Amino acid sequence: MTRGDHRSAGKYEGRLAVVTGAGSGIGRALTVALVRAGAHVAAWDVNSQGLAETQAACGAEHVTTYQVDVADRDAVLACAQEVRTQHGPASLLFNNAGVDLGASVADMSWKDFDWLMGINVGGVVNGTVAFLPQLIESGSAHNPARLVNLSSAFGLMAVPFQGAYCTSKFAVRGFTEALRQEMIIERQPVTVHCVHPGVVKTNFGANMRAASAPDKEMAEKLFERSALTTAEKAAHLILRGAGKNRARILIGADGRVAAAMPRLLGAGYIELLARLTRMADTRAGREARRQERVND
Repeated sequence: MTRGDHRSAGKYEGRLAVVTGAGSGIGRALTVALVRAGAHVAAWDVNSQGLAETQAACGAEHVTTYQVDVADRDAVLACAQEVRTQHGPASLLFNNAGVDLGASVADMSWKDFDWLMGINVGGVVNGTVAFLPQLIESGSAHNPARLVNLSSAFGLMAVPFQGAYCTSKFAVRGFTEALRQEMIIERQPVTVHCVHPGVVKTNFGANMRAASAPDKEMAEKLFERSALTTAEKAAHLILRGAGKNRARILIGADGRVAAAMPRLLGAGYIELLARLTRMADTRAGREARRQERVND
């Protein structure tokens, strides 16, 4: 156990945590970190194989798995009750499950848009509403329950060709910040936190959808090149931020830049980012044409 794990243990030891999207990426890293800190984790994911791998990494005595589609409201409500019946009320909730869609607004399909919104927004709302009564019941002034929702750096600033994803992550931010205020006003023993990761080294890019196969391939490569933070580091920062009751938890240098740009430039960041993207596209086109001549 690292020094960071020792600091977290006092805050999370003996508690029941629910983690959605626990079958891979940040969700798996959160599950591992919580178990090391002494929590029992109810791990949720739609992918049963990923859940099995996460459980194997932690030990079945520390992790109970549930195959759940967070976009299915009835399934989420039923599974929340099942968690309570098996383990008692949850005191930690991490709404982490999320997906991406790389496409312009003009090119994206309604099917892909609804799929993304159902998971990224619907999943967060479903999980929050299902578990909030349990969190209120289990929390106390001395040891409050924690509700952590994963937004994104793209929930702080919008970027081109990520219109659907930005829409969902701005929505998560608004929902989470409103809920945090409500818990404060009502003096409920629940702290609420919004996490804004930059690009994290996970399989997130490989699982994204796109308007076309070439677009998906290009987006995957860009994701891989841009990933600056490991999932394990992200999990550590999330637990530390929640333990310190930070309303907004920024992950990675790119997460901090995304928070700073709108604050420093106001709406001016929109034009700046559009110009930079157009310049990058022009360079990429030139390089592609140069490569074609070399191959010929």
